[in-house]
Amino acid sequence: MSVPLTEHTAILSKYLDLPQKGKILAEYVWIDAEGRTRSKCKTLNKKPNSVDDLPEWNYDGSSTMQAPGHDSDVYLRPVAYYPDPFRKFDNIIVLCECWNNDGTPNKFNHRHECAKLMKAHADEEVWFGLEQEYTLFDQYDYPYGWPKGGFPAPQGPYYCGVGTGKVVARDVIEAHYRACLYAGINISGINAEVMPSQWEFQVGPCEGIKMGDELWIARYLLERTAEEFAVKVSFHPKPLKGDWNGAGCHTNVSTKDMRKTGGMKVIEVALSKLAKRHKEHMLLYGADNEQRLTGRHETASGDAFSSGVANRGASVRIPRQVAKEGYGYFEDRRPASNIDPYLVTGIMVETICGSIPDADMAKEFLRETSDE
Repeated sequence: MSVPLTEHTAILSKYLDLPQKGKILAEYVWIDAEGRTRSKCKTLNKKPNSVDDLPEWNYDGSSTMQAPGHDSDVYLRPVAYYPDPFRKFDNIIVLCECWNNDGTPNKFNHRHECAKLMKAHADEEVWFGLEQEYTLFDQYDYPYGWPKGGFPAPQGPYYCGVGTGKVVARDVIEAHYRACLYAGINISGINAEVMPSQWEFQVGPCEGIKMGDELWIARYLLERTAEEFAVKVSFHPKPLKGDWNGAGCHTNVSTKDMRKTGGMKVIEVALSKLAKRHKEHMLLYGADNEQRLTGRHETASGDAFSSGVANRGASVRIPRQVAKEGYGYFEDRRPASNIDPYLVTGIMVETICGSIPDADMAKEFLRETSDE
């Protein structure tokens, strides 16, 4: 298939400015069997006042590996919507859950169980902040901006770098940043990462189920933005073998009691719980994560749990300022860049806030999500 290197955005812009005669374009977004976003657009006759005004829709699940061909309809149930930075006006992006026609959540709908866990522990007021690392490739699957047939200089000048030869694709990153802000995503920052052509954006703090929702939409916006620059986005935790950093999705966590004076003791209790369930967490912390968690390149070994103050080689890092002040949050550095945030935030809440009445719910959550 022969296509232009980039979209004809200059030509397209004059059409995007045409009036829509009162119609609203709603881009329905969902997560497929491989943990990537898919989308299609529906015309609405009026602007919705709430998510309840958005109609249920469906798609061919056999084409996304979410249903067999003889029973392929999968239903899209809107759960949140956001202003569309690409079409603008009153157009929206709609995040959906996937449901089977028998009224059960689709096997790959991890949001449903996560939302139940968040509701069960809502009194804990759990805040999350996710640091999404990713790597850029060109249309031929070569690291974006790397010298053809060779390698860039060793890691060192690229992290938070400035200047030619140190950073690449800043235009893509800036465009994505503005798209997230326009859409109302609580994006809290960006930075160039340790490996050249690798970047990070941070989303949060978000409470409960909103963390997973906003990260998924931020990922969708990133890939949609990158389309226009003919750049591919990889969320693989170790996209390049050798002496190069992998990509993670560090997960920052705090409950209301951790944020109070004396909260360090609450954090220490949470760490002891995490240590006991290390293997269970690792099952949900991303595919191919063992390629990244080697004990090198600012990671701990995935085989055992560890923690430490300001230690980026530990499973969980306690920020220096938190240790000094005695309250705040902790950073779980184990999750890979390709995690489903619903799985990670769900098991995190169950582990650190779990109570006996919710044990069966957590067991079912782990049983369903570990089979994949």
